[in-house]
Amino acid sequence: MQFFETIKIINGQAQHLAFHNRRFWQTQKKIFGIEEKRDLANFIKPPQIGLYRCKIIYDTKIRGIAYYPYTPRIPHTFKLIHSPIDYSFKYLDRSEIERLFTLRQEADDVIIVKDGLLTDTSIANIAFFYKNEWLTPKTPLLPGTTRARLLEKKRLKAADIEVKDIKKFATMAIMNAMIDFTIIENFSIKE
Repeated sequence: MQFFETIKIINGQAQHLAFHNRRFWQTQKKIFGIEEKRDLANFIKPPQIGLYRCKIIYDTKIRGIAYYPYTPRIPHTFKLIHSPIDYSFKYLDRSEIERLFTLRQEADDVIIVKDGLLTDTSIANIAFFYKNEWLTPKTPLLPGTTRARLLEKKRLKAADIEVKDIKKFATMAIMNAMIDFTIIENFSIKE
């Protein structure tokens, strides 16, 4: 079983590496029983100019590192897809997420609903602005590094968000390591 980390690289600098290290360490400990806390910075040798997505593939060892020029893709339309999927770790095998993504019809992306609660899109954690605060699902598919950072800074509040709650929200945001926290003013979500 393999896992990966996606790290944003800006002009040779890895962004928010402490949060990626933390998830890397937690996965290594929980899945493989590895206690050693290796610093991902020791493995990254990124391009020095431009915006890149660094993908680190690992299991008990670092198995591969690649750098890809990055252009953000920001979805605005979403289709709700109900699924009992388990993606509690950043598994390299994303075949079930990719299958759910194919069900989006005319939408740009999906929002996966698990046990009646909103979780994530196919590529990002989500948040909704309500009563002067940003709410993010308490039980996302994957606890993302940007989500963790913003929860620690108290910029997000974790809450159970049901499908029926969607009509209360006028503003949505998506977040991941590459797009950080991106607000989407004009969004639509369909069943």
